[in-house]
This record gives sequence, C-alpha cells and structure tokens, in this order.
Amino acid sequence: MPNLFQQLAAYNSWANARLYEAALALPEELYRTDIGVFFRSLHGTLNHLLLTDRLWLTRLTGVGQQPKRLDEILFEDRRELTLARLAEDARLIAVVSGYDEEALARPHAYQTTSGKPQEQPLSDILLHLFNHQTHHRGQAHACLSILTRQEPPSLDLLMMQRGLPPPDLAGRLGASTPA
Repeated sequence: MPNLFQQLAAYNSWANARLYEAALALPEELYRTDIGVFFRSLHGTLNHLLLTDRLWLTRLTGVGQQPKRLDEILFEDRRELTLARLAEDARLIAVVSGYDEEALARPHAYQTTSGKPQEQPLSDILLHLFNHQTHHRGQAHACLSILTRQEPPSLDLLMMQRGLPPPDLAGRLGASTPA
C-alpha cells in the first residue's frame, strides 16, 4: 500500500490533469484574463504551481534551477506548459516513491529563495508542497468557475480514490507520456 505522500503525489497528478483539461478548453482571451487572483490569471496561477513544484523538487533532489521570482511565467504557450506539468508530476511521483518512513522523518536542509538556510523534516516539506498545490489549485478552480460561469470538473480526492481516470492530456496534445 502506498504511503500518504505517494497517494498525494498521485492525486496531485490526477487533479492537475483534470484542471489542465478544462484550462485547455478555454478561449485564449479568457485563459489569460486578469480576474484578481494572487497570480492574476489562470495562466499565471498554473505557471506559479509548476514553478513552485520545480523549486521544491530542486531543493529535495539538487537537480534543477531555482526561479528568480515566484510570479515568473515559465511558459507562455499553454501546450508547452501542459507538457511541462505532466513531466513535473511524473518527476514528483518518482521522487516521492523513493522515500521510506525513515527518510520522511529525517531533517532536510535547503535554502529559501532569499538564500536563508533552513532545515526541517522531509515529511513537513512534503506536507507543505502538497498543501500549497491544493491551495493554488483551488484558486485555479475558482478562476474556471468565474471565467466559464459553470461548475468546473471535480478535483475531490475521493473521485480519484473511487477510480475516476485522469484525462489523457499527453495523447490529446500528441505527445508521449512522460517517464
């Protein structure tokens, strides 16, 4: 049976796929409309989520680049952003699957974006990472409600646990599924 963090990594991927499927269906002008959320638009919010996952995975693995700003737009093109999201979700699943209970309990040292050294248990870092994803994914979900004036797709964990499959975004975009 997978541990809690493996389940959260799988859920993260599943929920992101459902969210991105809805985002890809929007007209470009709606997708980029500033509706007053913290990162302005659905596009800004989705970029922030990818950026922070990359930031934390770099801190955890030592592989990757640290962003200069948390509101940086990594990808202007939605298709490229979606493919990068799929790859990062696969990377997150792979990294988390390598942690056992002993590793989760150990302190992990890293530096904040301002360069300040920090250290805390790996499990606390992962709790923050997944909580942060849920927080901003909720904002993105609200963006969809506001922009479409319709109920967006459910992102409830129970739906994934009950077997609702994620959309095949890689297939839709004509790309291979990330490893």
